[in-house]
Amino acid sequence: MKTLTLVRHAKSSWNHPQLADFERPLNKRGRRDAPRMGRHMAAHDLRPQTIVSSPAVRALTTAEVIASALGYHPSEIIPDERIYHAYSDQLLDVIRDFDASLQHVMLVGHNPGLTELVDQLAHAGIMNIPTCGIVVLGFPIDHWQDVSNGAGELLLFDYPKNIASG
Repeated sequence: MKTLTLVRHAKSSWNHPQLADFERPLNKRGRRDAPRMGRHMAAHDLRPQTIVSSPAVRALTTAEVIASALGYHPSEIIPDERIYHAYSDQLLDVIRDFDASLQHVMLVGHNPGLTELVDQLAHAGIMNIPTCGIVVLGFPIDHWQDVSNGAGELLLFDYPKNIASG
């Protein structure tokens, strides 16, 4: 069984129009929600063996904050440029490249690609993964390269507005 945790980056700031999209930081809500979701994941023992993230500032910052709450050092996060602005098929290529020895991987990225991917893999009926939302999928496979459309089982879908504050 392989477990894939997908995380949409936390809410980003639009307060600096001179910044390129890639460089946008988290806003106040994003800085509040990311540690909350990290603590929520830790409380549910959702600790991946590795964390792969889009290198965009808002995604990588989200990954770093969640990683810290899970007991990982930010230097352990693997940035993957293929995730930035990726559509579902491109994200699937990233997933299929994961090492078979990894049982649980967390991928931090962007919409619309993440929501499209969840629908493609699990037909879960999730219309939108909110900012800092997490989706956990299970696959009855031995190798990541065998991840296929409709093969995933939705194990968890949660987001900041759905959990108690704290």
